[in-house]
Amino acid sequence: MSGHEELPHNRNNQATGGIWRVPERGAVLKVCTPGDGGATGWATSDEPRHWNHWRREVLAYQSGLAESAFADGGVTAPRLRDLETRADGSVALWLEDVAGLAGTGWTVAQLGDFARRLGAGQARWAADGLPPHAWLSRRWLRQYVRYIGAKDVPEQLDWDHPVAAAAWPEELRGGLRRLWEKREYLFAAAEAAPRTLCHLDVWPMNLIAAADGRSVLLDWAFVGDGAVGEDAANLIVDSVSDGLIDAGLLPGIHEAVLEGYLAGLREAGSRVPEGEVRRAVAASGAAKYAWLAPMMLARLAAGVPVGSASYDAGGGAEEVLRRRRGMCELLVRWADAA
Repeated sequence: MSGHEELPHNRNNQATGGIWRVPERGAVLKVCTPGDGGATGWATSDEPRHWNHWRREVLAYQSGLAESAFADGGVTAPRLRDLETRADGSVALWLEDVAGLAGTGWTVAQLGDFARRLGAGQARWAADGLPPHAWLSRRWLRQYVRYIGAKDVPEQLDWDHPVAAAAWPEELRGGLRRLWEKREYLFAAAEAAPRTLCHLDVWPMNLIAAADGRSVLLDWAFVGDGAVGEDAANLIVDSVSDGLIDAGLLPGIHEAVLEGYLAGLREAGSRVPEGEVRRAVAASGAAKYAWLAPMMLARLAAGVPVGSASYDAGGGAEEVLRRRRGMCELLVRWADAA
């Protein structure tokens, strides 16, 4: 689009026709589409509870849920400026172009503060149940891993591939294999955890510390039922998974986000026991990324890049595996604790 600045987004997802900054309107344009192009694993659905229902984000903005869902904690969404249904059936969302610091530039302390706000915002839904919207996602975690992660993992994996062996010690490779093999248990444990309303895509690319003091959360396409702590788990892991934030900061991020989230729940009067939250973080985080190591091994065997095509900071295969070592060690610990 002439005069528009295209913004980074997941080009594989058929629900997203594109995202642009439009200076002359002082807005960001996001096109939500029923599906055309992209990867088959990211196919959309008209089924309201499907993990990738293409109209969910439109409905989240139309209903006001995106802006209000976690407002109790000071977390909100960009303001909806306008909405247009287009001739091809897609929907154009004209959103506030939020001025502020993107999450990829946040400090560990800022990530922890956001987690506290998120915990406070999600406490109400843990106590009162989800809002009565039929289009909220259900069992999102299991569906996501099935369609995005597990579908490309072959039955036979070389856990001793030379590149993997050079980057990951034998004990870690064994733990990652154990994690993959117990994924069904982890799904069940995450689904049995106390529930709340979750965003389900909380990571630095979707965060802005607005100049006016708001914590702004982007991309509401997956919002729905999830475990208490599921969003916190994702923020911990996905802060470093693609090299957007220094992977060496992971221990500090883990502590700051987990303790911040727990503090936010307490401040908002949540009665969910802390131990249950910690177990939910472990189960949902390990389940969400159980496929990551197997997928990297499969890509190594195929001789294709192991990092994310849309976001990864780059580097050769061994560099990516080494950068993700601390993250993988955390996933193994979570799986063993769940």
